[in-house]
Amino acid sequence: MAISDRIKRKPKNSPVVSDFGTAGAPIDRGHPFYFGFVATIGALTAFVLMRALASASQVFVLILVALFLATGLNPAVEAIRRRGLSRGGAVAIILVLVIIFVVLFAALVVPPLISQGTQLIESAPQLLDSLKNNSTIADINKHYGIIDTLDKKLASITSDGTLLITAFGGVIGVGRTVLSGTFTALTILVLTLYFITSLPQATALGLKLVPASRRPRIAALTDAIIARVGAFVGSQILVSFLAAIFMTFFGLILGLPSPIAIGIIIFVCGLVPLIGHFLGATIFTIIALTQSVTAGVAAFIGYVVYVQIENYVLTPRIMKRTLAVPGAVTIISALIGTSLLGLVGGLLAVPVAASVILILEEVVIPRAEKS
Repeated sequence: MAISDRIKRKPKNSPVVSDFGTAGAPIDRGHPFYFGFVATIGALTAFVLMRALASASQVFVLILVALFLATGLNPAVEAIRRRGLSRGGAVAIILVLVIIFVVLFAALVVPPLISQGTQLIESAPQLLDSLKNNSTIADINKHYGIIDTLDKKLASITSDGTLLITAFGGVIGVGRTVLSGTFTALTILVLTLYFITSLPQATALGLKLVPASRRPRIAALTDAIIARVGAFVGSQILVSFLAAIFMTFFGLILGLPSPIAIGIIIFVCGLVPLIGHFLGATIFTIIALTQSVTAGVAAFIGYVVYVQIENYVLTPRIMKRTLAVPGAVTIISALIGTSLLGLVGGLLAVPVAASVILILEEVVIPRAEKS
């Protein structure tokens, strides 16, 4: 007990407080060095963020496309839900329909496209020689040698039967293109399914960030914007369907092979903004060239005439009726969106313009009238 008492009574060593001196004056934030240092750090941070965003730009493009498709397919999901199914069941039905369309597209379009492409490659030298029968083209070729140059180039490319491989940069390029396209399509499909399924929850979560007094009005505007995006997708499908019908009958008139497959190709191309009809016209003209030069020229002229009618007559009227967007605004917004964001900008331009017009009509203009 005595030893333990001595241990308990042993005084503890008190910590030694070191004298580090007095604090100096605070940094002068108005000093040029401080301002330059902070500005440099801010610029570097902004540069790193911009580089990071640029590196992830492809991911943002995929997200935007998937979100756009999900919003566009939402009216179809809601229409199925009104028949008594759950949202998951409605999404499953839409997924099955998409898979059926992809299978039909692969079954009806890919085989004739490959066979007709091979036929075009085999008949290309004969088509070029037939162009020389025209006196005007023969005279141009005599002075400039255009047909002869094309003939030599085609012979050098197709001499070993590797035109497709050469066009895609070799065997590795073909494999890379196929894998990249497949991965992109699957990514968009999965993201679209997630967005369709969780669209109501995401909308409700976003509305929680709005003041409670304004939630009903913001919710109504959000639903109207989603409806307008869905109307745009429906309108685009209708326009593409009309183009497919016209080109199918036009292909029948020209005597082209597999007109139904051609119509499906035109339908898919019509859904792509900016370059859709360029691709469709190219494919349609190439298929017609497999028959004769005259059929190819007629196919190209007919497609160009139809595109002009669609751009200046059909599309403005359909968009104005479904989206309440004037025809001039439709064309101008598509041009501006394409110049800013390319393909994605062209895809989003018209629904964004319709949404802006809705906000102007419901928010800005009434507030201006009351002031």
